Amino acid sequence: MEEVRQIILADNQDVTRLGLKALIGGTLSGVQNLSVKELGRRAELIAELKESPRSVVVIDYTLFDLSGNDDLLNLSERFPFVQWVLFSDDLTEGLIRRLSVEQQFSMVLKGDSAQEIITALKCAVTGVRFLCHQVTNLLLTPHVPIEREDQLTAAEREVLRLIALGKSVKEIAAERSSSIHTITTHKKNIFRKIRVNTAYEATKYALRAGLVEMVEYYI
Repeated sequence: MEEVRQIILADNQDVTRLGLKALIGGTLSGVQNLSVKELGRRAELIAELKESPRSVVVIDYTLFDLSGNDDLLNLSERFPFVQWVLFSDDLTEGLIRRLSVEQQFSMVLKGDSAQEIITALKCAVTGVRFLCHQVTNLLLTPHVPIEREDQLTAAEREVLRLIALGKSVKEIAAERSSSIHTITTHKKNIFRKIRVNTAYEATKYALRAGLVEMVEYYI
């Protein structure tokens, strides 16, 4: 009996799920034994992947019941035959580069054309990775190191590096054996000194300044 290939929609936005179901129904109806399931919780996803370990998971990790980037990566290691389609408008440069060598991850933005989204779904069902043109362009853009900000202390540079790797304030505090208050203060000082307002901007700065080695994204 031929194995059933399942697409799991893991996104908490009703409009997104409806749109994806319409695209799947209109373009993948010819795929035999293909089913679509909607899930809203991490525990449900894990239970389903245990039953169907070769599923395609279309997920906006920022809107799903996940604790962060590391949780997503841990799930991909736990279920190595799953094809993941990251479908989000909040893919940071750091995460994109970190996943750039992970062949089970396709990446497409919600603002991309319907054709690119359809192509991503078709590729995932056949086990082929797909990267949308915006993600591809980012990966092809070389990083030009810039001079480090001398006013950052050694501790602040390390905190900035960890922020760029997607660590939360709580995780950084635990890793450095510091209090959450201390790390929060470091973060505020870093943002003020390098003139950024968001973790995304801080990550871009850290990459360009050479504070983060690209090999760290591959671990």
